[in-house]
Amino acid sequence: MKKNNAPRPRGVAAGPTQRQLRAGELMRHALVEIMRTSDFTDVDLADRSVTVTEVRMSPDLRHAVCFVEPLGGIDAEKVVAAMNRHTKFIRGQLGRRIDMKFTPDLKFLHDESFNEATRIGALFDNPKVRQDLTPDAPSDSWKDED
Repeated sequence: MKKNNAPRPRGVAAGPTQRQLRAGELMRHALVEIMRTSDFTDVDLADRSVTVTEVRMSPDLRHAVCFVEPLGGIDAEKVVAAMNRHTKFIRGQLGRRIDMKFTPDLKFLHDESFNEATRIGALFDNPKVRQDLTPDAPSDSWKDED
């Protein structure tokens, strides 16, 4: 079978490579372990449960964007800011736990997907939208009159 070597149209970005996905998952698991076992003295991180939902790696694997969500979404901005303040410590811990040529630079962002899922769920619960989703809704308006 022939490979299609046609150039990609402008503006169409390729998804992450298998290598980026594997490295991201390796980093995510290591970050979860660091957050679970490390004792942070920062009041915004001490005794907080933080979920690392995704790690997106740059193509050269030197930069990582880490999406995090504190338990219950409480004080998310403070937690993300605290994690970004402690990137040097977290990166040092990460270098001991992962087997990669370089330990990537870290940037932490709040994962908005939970808020977006809640917003979409509320839309589906709206009576105006719900009437379009039920199979018993009258839909004879499109039929021609005899």
